[in-house]
Amino acid sequence: MSHYLLSVHGSVERDEFGNYGSKEEMDEAFAATGAFNDKLRADGYWVFAGGLSAASTATVVDGRGEAPVLTDGPYLETKEVIGGFWVIDAPDLDVALRLAAEGSKACRGKVEVRPFDGLA
Repeated sequence: MSHYLLSVHGSVERDEFGNYGSKEEMDEAFAATGAFNDKLRADGYWVFAGGLSAASTATVVDGRGEAPVLTDGPYLETKEVIGGFWVIDAPDLDVALRLAAEGSKACRGKVEVRPFDGLA
């Protein structure tokens, strides 16, 4: 089995319903995502998952100098950001891609799949 990061991408522009058009759409996506999370657990793929606060809440830490430099805001200037993620344990890339498609449908967002490099 290998670990994969399934990262959910969405617009940096968020309103009171995140990237959803209405409260109803948001509630439906949250319910579908919860059901998908339950399926990942039941099928043994679950490692960890979480949703992220808005990119504007980020702090960038640069510890390469004598004293760390802290900067408010996201590291990159971009129109899309990671809004949440899953870490799964899947036997191969084909399974990871199938699960990513299910997760994408549930959360109503694009999902990028990246394997961990296995060096750690």
